[in-house]
Amino acid sequence: MRNKLFNYLETTETLTAVEAMKRIVDWLRPRRKETSDAVIARMDALQQWLREHPDHHAKLSSCLQDWLMGAGYFEVFTSLGVLARRGFSREFFTRLYERLNPLPADDNNIRDALGSIFHDPSDADWVVAIPTESWIDLLSILWNHDREQLKKVRRKVCHEVLYAIEMLSIWVAAEELNVEIQRLDPHVAKRDSAFVAQQRELSAFVRLYAQWLDDEIEFYEDDHARVLLSQCEEGLQKLRKRMVSRGSSLDLTLLLERLNQTLQRIELLLDTLTVRQREAFNEKAIVLFKQLVVASTQRHSLAGLWRQNSKLLARSVTENASHHGEHYVTSDRRDYLAMLASAAGGGFIIAFMALVKIHIIGQNHGPFTESLLSSLNYALGFVLIHIVGCTVATKQPAMTAAHFANAVEEERGRANPTKLAELLVRVSRSQFIAIAGNVALAMSVAYLVVLGYNHWLGQAPLDSDSADYLLYKLDITASPALFHAGIAGIWLFVSGLVSGYFDNRAARIELAARLGHHPWLRPFLPAAWRQRLAVYISDNYGALIGNFTFGCMLGMTGYVGYLVGLPLDIRHVAFSSADLGYASGVLALDSRQWLYYGACVLLIAAINLWVSFSLALWTALRSRGARISSLPKLATAVWRQVRSAPLSLLLPPRSQEEDDEEEKDESH
Repeated sequence: MRNKLFNYLETTETLTAVEAMKRIVDWLRPRRKETSDAVIARMDALQQWLREHPDHHAKLSSCLQDWLMGAGYFEVFTSLGVLARRGFSREFFTRLYERLNPLPADDNNIRDALGSIFHDPSDADWVVAIPTESWIDLLSILWNHDREQLKKVRRKVCHEVLYAIEMLSIWVAAEELNVEIQRLDPHVAKRDSAFVAQQRELSAFVRLYAQWLDDEIEFYEDDHARVLLSQCEEGLQKLRKRMVSRGSSLDLTLLLERLNQTLQRIELLLDTLTVRQREAFNEKAIVLFKQLVVASTQRHSLAGLWRQNSKLLARSVTENASHHGEHYVTSDRRDYLAMLASAAGGGFIIAFMALVKIHIIGQNHGPFTESLLSSLNYALGFVLIHIVGCTVATKQPAMTAAHFANAVEEERGRANPTKLAELLVRVSRSQFIAIAGNVALAMSVAYLVVLGYNHWLGQAPLDSDSADYLLYKLDITASPALFHAGIAGIWLFVSGLVSGYFDNRAARIELAARLGHHPWLRPFLPAAWRQRLAVYISDNYGALIGNFTFGCMLGMTGYVGYLVGLPLDIRHVAFSSADLGYASGVLALDSRQWLYYGACVLLIAAINLWVSFSLALWTALRSRGARISSLPKLATAVWRQVRSAPLSLLLPPRSQEEDDEEEKDESH
């Protein structure tokens, strides 16, 4: 491989810049199982060869400099690595068509040339892994032979960078007129915002910097422009916060992400212009080079486009989930007891929902009819639980996971492990009491219903065979109960996404205002009632649809399994506890059997919660581009907190208000 490259550089009469660079990169690219050290060694070998062969070095350097003088830079600086303005669907089909019928690369376009030179999908990884110093050494010797010509190349590139900065700043200012941004902030078009001010300042900077290049004036600093750009970024953060209350959409999320990428590109281009020390300039230039190479390898990637847009879609859905997640995390004993009461109410209703399910199965309907009736039983029951203000414990993970991910994002992915541990303990404690309320009431009420049936009707609501079947479905050793619990956990996660989507939509379309003035409702409801109904539906839109959807998914899973010939079903902890209560009332279970099946119910609960929380947390973290920086540190912080206060996992600490009230009572 080495001889092929050097023979090419020695024997080719007329070098082509792109072809020469392509051969160099092909030679540098690590082979299978090679590390960065092997690439660096080849870089050093190439530099040594060029020093030993000054004639070939001069020919190669001259070829590259001439190419840079005539190449086009606009697209590589302004669009490569920045979200397209044509939306996901058009971008997808554009990339697909380019894959099937590609346009020939234009070697005089730097963007196309990068794609030809770094054509292997793995190039992004090893290019980023190579230290900045190694790239500076190699590129310096490649371009730097005729110093006078190199000065002309640098001046040419500087002017291209200036033009790109000015065009990008115009795009940023123009986006302020987008209807979605004006919906979030109606005042944005009524005053000079940072988005407009940065364009004016950068336009002046471009003009004065060009004069400095021609030695007409002193160097013009970009401090004011930097301040305005940072104000633009703060404005983006405020707009993202407004998305929670005013609603988001994929288009809006794409717009704000594109604005963020554009601002970052402007700052990176400024970095390459406003550093007058050669070493610092080279470092900034390599940062830009690496970023452009990474973007180039993803330019026509359908998988990369899908990953990027699915991440943004997940963010638009999970924004409201994070906001609502605060209500599912208890802080003090008052909230804790309120959660217990709410969960107990949910368990009470679920006991009767389980009874209805038993009667539906006992009527021997066909598979579809039985599944449809079960779906309506689940869906309407969950909606009723929400309307009366009660809680289904397993609905919490999707909300609390988004809240947890938001706490990580607020610290840019490096949140204090102690703070995260405190939040995780609070989440676990809240989840525990909600499960306890659901399970205790569902099981107890189911058992009492059997006693009531026997007392007033002289027979149980189900026979012994049906009770045995209920226990069989709970038995984790005899049936795929844990697998079915995992399926229920997936549906819990999906229903959380559905809730987040419709909460976003309700805020975005201003549903309360629409319903409050709906012409069909005016003849039937007074204005005050109409307004209350509108506000309630708007505030609970996502929860109502999410609960209904969750019930339908639970009810139809078995029917889908029947159609495809797979043993698909669901196990939900609250219904499983109710089933155990009904079976216990019919069958004479001894304490050993009851403890065994009770343990099965707890394992079902663990799988429900673990699957739904894990999926929701992964989605929320991914959508925010955040991560938990150190799982071992987080685990250590959780262990330290639990060890210092073991009961904190189960019981909340006393609030300051409770302590003050107790002190007042003691003083009296």
